[in-house]
Amino acid sequence: MGNSIDSKNRAALVAVTSGREPEELVREHLDELAFLAETAGISTLKRYVQHLPHPDVRTFVGKGKLAEIKEYARKESVGNLIFDDDLSPSQLRNLEREFNADDESPKVRVYDRSLLILDIFLMRAQTAQARTQVELARNQYLLPRLTRLWTHLERQRGGTGTRGGAGEREIETDRRNIRFRISILKDELEKIEKQKATQRKSRTNVVRVALVGYTNVGKSTLMNLLSKSDVKAENKLFATVDATVRKVVLGSTPFLLSDTVGFIRKLPHHLIESFKSTLDEVREADILLHIVDMAHPFHDNQIEVVSKTLADLGAGSIPTILVLNKMDLVNGLDDVNSWESIKGRYREMGYEKVVFVSATTKKNLDELRQVILEAVRAKHMKIYPNDVQPYWSGV
Repeated sequence: MGNSIDSKNRAALVAVTSGREPEELVREHLDELAFLAETAGISTLKRYVQHLPHPDVRTFVGKGKLAEIKEYARKESVGNLIFDDDLSPSQLRNLEREFNADDESPKVRVYDRSLLILDIFLMRAQTAQARTQVELARNQYLLPRLTRLWTHLERQRGGTGTRGGAGEREIETDRRNIRFRISILKDELEKIEKQKATQRKSRTNVVRVALVGYTNVGKSTLMNLLSKSDVKAENKLFATVDATVRKVVLGSTPFLLSDTVGFIRKLPHHLIESFKSTLDEVREADILLHIVDMAHPFHDNQIEVVSKTLADLGAGSIPTILVLNKMDLVNGLDDVNSWESIKGRYREMGYEKVVFVSATTKKNLDELRQVILEAVRAKHMKIYPNDVQPYWSGV
């Protein structure tokens, strides 16, 4: 059966939980992992959750669970095993050996969460800068994790045995090649970053506004509505990888609006490091629009992830407008008092300005535009206090 079915696009998901997390949150995390897999073109057949005080240091899951997963993968021709956490280099090597010991069976790719995200970014990056950033992050992540059975280098090679010999020599060759490639990519990225920094410095006397938020909350759709442009918007994770900047004019007041990559929990460290120049659009913004999918059952958790990521980037103190999107999908909030109650809760969390919108039905967009306009004008006067006659005066 294993050889009659194409296993390349079939996966099993694996998570380990200490039991302290609510079951609903564990399911949500696996739903998100399945969505990531789907974005990468991989369909999920089975999910495994094991309760352990901490992951097994050798194979992440215990021996019994490992045997169960191996048997299922063999019977159902599962070609991908995706873990909802990062694997150590030794865990990855051990799992590769466990699942690929039989030369007669189709090979199983072992992914951890970071590698899956990196592969998705590589698929979706459009500009030279984004492609260079992602390739650098991916190579840095792969370097300590190479095995003879590694399949993510997109080539198949033979070896003389399961240990030692040509296979081990190939690993050393791959390591040298990756180190050399990392060096080249760093040089390329440095040149690109200098060009981008020069471009950003040339944007004088114009307030900069950046859209931020968890991935797939509707940032690109709102970008299109506010800027009347055509930024790619899809119901997929990381539909936007490249930062997109547009000039927007509201009430004769121009400002720059940028759509940035969506954040996600456990965003790979190497990816954040490599995307620093793209994320400068966030760090150097004067105002942030934090877009939230308020219909998502765990949107407060997503707000926390975004807030923490912004703080890690050094952007935690930038004035922020909280935009609660997809209000049309929220049930049970039929009166003004209910909406005001929600606003009050977020104001207590430190969000002075809170706006409800629906990008799909375009409800409350005029209110959002007015709040943005007032914030942009106030920021301009703060940045340029000597500008006694701003460019929108007299209108």
